[in-house]
Amino acid sequence: MEFSFRNDSPVYLQIASILEGAILRGEFKAGDKLPSVRELAMQSRTNINTVQKALTRLESQGLIETRRTSGKYVSANPEALKRQKKEAARELCRTFLEGMEALGYSAALLLEGEQDETSG
Repeated sequence: MEFSFRNDSPVYLQIASILEGAILRGEFKAGDKLPSVRELAMQSRTNINTVQKALTRLESQGLIETRRTSGKYVSANPEALKRQKKEAARELCRTFLEGMEALGYSAALLLEGEQDETSG
């Protein structure tokens, strides 16, 4: 797993996003054990508390679960995974449309596949 951080958002949110992406892409499957908090902190070169905060966020989203003495696991609940994947897709679409609108394209133009007057 590649950890590369930007300055535009908190590191724990970026770690949560990286792990969420790995789960939604199937790099970690339902029921798989995640690396320990210490391992993730070493891999990401961040503080253990930062990693724990990221994992708490993923747990609140229903993507992972804690098993008392054995660690963190990817949720075995297919509905939670499906819901989160759908939400991630919706967010990608929203970001794309906002970016295209900033360039002068309307959603209608994009859906029709036409170009605006300025793009020739």
